[in-house]
Amino acid sequence: MHELGITQNIVAIVSEHAQGQKVQRVLLEIGKLSAIMPDAVRFCFDVCTQGTVLEGATLEILEPLGLARCCQCGSEVTLEKPFGNCQCGSIHLDVIAGTELKIKEIEI
Repeated sequence: MHELGITQNIVAIVSEHAQGQKVQRVLLEIGKLSAIMPDAVRFCFDVCTQGTVLEGATLEILEPLGLARCCQCGSEVTLEKPFGNCQCGSIHLDVIAGTELKIKEIEI
């Protein structure tokens, strides 16, 4: 479960930015194509925040859909999985969004 390591890094980054102040809320953006399971991050968050300035903080996660551009016709296609097809029938897509993992907001 790589989400544990990812969550530990998120907690470390947020703790550093909080500079000792109590964190109330963290908003993450985890793209649908990122291969990161938001439910696993939620589970790990409670464990990883124990004894830190994030303990008791609310975790909110946005899960934007993926977006790809068709290599054949140039249309943009929304994706929930890392594969799909365009309305033109092409399966040759370049992913342009949805693989991100971002700390969007920290509320102190």
